[in-house]
Amino acid sequence: MIQKFCLHGEQIKNLFRFAYSNLKNNKIMALEITDANFHEIVQQSTKPVMIDFWAEWCGPCRMVGPVVSEMSHEYEGRAIVGKVDVDSNPGITAKFGIRNIPTILFLKNGEIVDKQVGAVPKAVLVSKLEKMF
Repeated sequence: MIQKFCLHGEQIKNLFRFAYSNLKNNKIMALEITDANFHEIVQQSTKPVMIDFWAEWCGPCRMVGPVVSEMSHEYEGRAIVGKVDVDSNPGITAKFGIRNIPTILFLKNGEIVDKQVGAVPKAVLVSKLEKMF
């Protein structure tokens, strides 16, 4: 007899919390941008900035998350690549009028120069960020 393996509700949330905490503990995470540190990290930056607006419960966000984390390490020292949890940071989310996630903003000198809504391959994000140099 074959048994089906099925996760429901809270089990799925717990699985993603476990995976998220493992990523965070292994330091594979991108820079966390919050309402409190936004001005210091983003608006005062002389480097190009890429911000991923995401939420833990968002499936497409979880697909884009590892790509953003990789890019944060690849562009370390050249660009600011970070993430904003929309549930925990309503100020920044409202400031940019974020209505769909994932939304990735590309800023230069504090101004939006490009935007990507939805999950896309890494090459698309790299291309947009590279245009800012």
